[in-house]
Amino acid sequence: MKFLMLVCWDGERLNAEEEPMQNEAADEESLPWLDDLQARGMWVTGDRLSPPRRAKSVRVRDSKKLVTDGPFAETKEVVGGFDIIECGSFEEAVEIAAGHPVAEIGTIEVRPFWGN
Repeated sequence: MKFLMLVCWDGERLNAEEEPMQNEAADEESLPWLDDLQARGMWVTGDRLSPPRRAKSVRVRDSKKLVTDGPFAETKEVVGGFDIIECGSFEEAVEIAAGHPVAEIGTIEVRPFWGN
């Protein structure tokens, strides 16, 4: 079964971070949590997202496109990244999420995919 883990943490902190330099090499620092999932063949993909200040929310109402800056919901925590994992059960996915490094300072929302 595949699960999406939405990695959420402080939106103000994310917005305060500097923009990465264009063509800047990815941080090569090892993360034991990720290293373990990759070694077990359970991590499908994931990435960090740009801060909320770079977001656009898009809605269509009465056939008119409405675009606003930033995330739609006013909240302290925002989605700052995601991971897609593949494991045997929802319970196992929750245990994996509990080990995520951001779980200690933010929230990891776990959702199963409805598809294959």
